[in-house]
Amino acid sequence: MGHSSAIEAAFRLAIERYQSIGVDVQSALETLASVAISVHCWQGDDVAGFENTGETLGSGLAVTGNYPGRARTADELREDLEQAYSLIPGKHRLNLHALYGEFDGYVDRDQIGVEHFQGWIDWAASQSLSLDFNPSYFSHPKANDGLTLAHPDSGIREFWIDHGSACRHIASAMGKSQGNPCINNFWVPDGYKDSPADRGLPRRRLADSLDKIFADQLDPTHTLDAVECKLFGIGSESYVVGSHEFYLGYAISREKVLCLDAGHFHPTEQISDKISSTLMYVPELLLHVSRGVRWDSDHVVTMTDELQAIMQEIVRGNHLNRVHIGLDFFDASINRIAAWTIGTRNTIKALLMALLEPTAELQRLEAEGDFTARLAFMEEQKSMPFGAVWDYYCETKSVPVGRAWLDEVRRYESSVLSHRTQVEASV
Repeated sequence: MGHSSAIEAAFRLAIERYQSIGVDVQSALETLASVAISVHCWQGDDVAGFENTGETLGSGLAVTGNYPGRARTADELREDLEQAYSLIPGKHRLNLHALYGEFDGYVDRDQIGVEHFQGWIDWAASQSLSLDFNPSYFSHPKANDGLTLAHPDSGIREFWIDHGSACRHIASAMGKSQGNPCINNFWVPDGYKDSPADRGLPRRRLADSLDKIFADQLDPTHTLDAVECKLFGIGSESYVVGSHEFYLGYAISREKVLCLDAGHFHPTEQISDKISSTLMYVPELLLHVSRGVRWDSDHVVTMTDELQAIMQEIVRGNHLNRVHIGLDFFDASINRIAAWTIGTRNTIKALLMALLEPTAELQRLEAEGDFTARLAFMEEQKSMPFGAVWDYYCETKSVPVGRAWLDEVRRYESSVLSHRTQVEASV
């Protein structure tokens, strides 16, 4: 890399600046390198999956755009992921949905097994990364009326209970293989477009279904169950069964991981404000870092105030050992590998910015009631030479510095992605 001397010189000056406010840059970088972001597979193919049933995306989900080069097979998706990971500093994870199994013919979701994900397990081991998992309660004929685990038909509920149970055993096998827990996240889109006459009964059915799914006691060193709330969705604008209050109570009473998605709340709410309070009552949190624009639209993560606030809350509260950071966005209007790269690099940048704060001093000033100095120091922090530290970190992790990663994406688009639009992959 041609700018090594300039990057090194800027980094040394940055170290001096941060030392002057009591921040150990090397310690911050060591902590940053230990944090694995769970990168979501579904950005690479617009949440289509590989079931090859012809079923279109539904159940409250929508992907907009038709940028060329979408991954059509598991091998293409893995190839794209490898390209994305090569542009992102650090060693990270992959978050996989159940509809991304490799199926030899049609396999319904209550029948999926570890064998359908062995290719992913083997690939992850070859890449030295770990997997997380999600049951897929959408884009299926038995989800077309907007209800799954809360469905009034016991047969449909049983089908989705079996799907959840199967996914737990798949996640456990993944965790056992990789030597650390596979986070298995349950998001259930159940709800009504218009106001229901009975809000309580569907929630009792959902709780009962979840209890049946979680009845098997699986090794927590292999897998951890997470439950994810939502305010509303497409087709469930008036009522979502699995609300924040529902899942908060469920996670507390069943000792489950609570998942907070940045787009799943009212536009005036922020998940950064929920981290410290929920961690008082649940063992761990899973975050789906996303960017809602007026609604839960799952835009590519940018360097917003909320993204920075999320990371500040994790670091200031010393919660890195209890918070799992995952991503959840899908944009088909731009190059999908660029979307992964932009969103993941921004998430890591925001975490680094939080690690470079003089946290102890800020909290001391607050405890002493010196709110003037607290505000002044927080504002001065915004002009500290964070960029020089970030560039150095990227270079030491052998990934492109600055905008150079986009050149790599364009080369890959020219040599690989552009050819996918010529002939459809065989299924």
